[in-house]
Parts: sequence; C-alpha cells; structure tokens
Amino acid sequence: MQLYRLLTGPDDASFCHKVTQALNKGWALYGSPQLSFNTETNQMMCAQAVIKTVDYGEYSPDMKLGEQ
Repeated sequence: MQLYRLLTGPDDASFCHKVTQALNKGWALYGSPQLSFNTETNQMMCAQAVIKTVDYGEYSPDMKLGEQ
C-alpha cells in the first residue's frame, strides 16, 4: 500500500525537523518543496509531499499517517 502525506509549516527549523523526522521513519520526498507567503502572518510557509510504501493492512481514512 502506498501512503501519502503533505507536510506543511513555517519556513523555519521546525519545518526542517518535521521533514527530517518523516525521512527517518522511512518516508521519501515526493516532488519539489513549495513556498508561499502568508500575508496574514507575514511569514513564508513551506509544503513538502512525502510517500511511503508499506506491506501491511488496507487503507482506511481513520489511519494516523504520521504514526506510520
């Protein structure tokens, strides 16, 4: 089964740690990171898609993908 997540957050160290944690749990980068400027918070925001193939279970909308 293929899993997909879109990690998002401010363009700072916390976002880098979020992506690094996913990579160390077996997720792989999917596509290029994206940046967008949030005019309400006056802050750059990042997004990075990640994917992971697992050999167990069936997909359910109740899955907690961050725990995979």
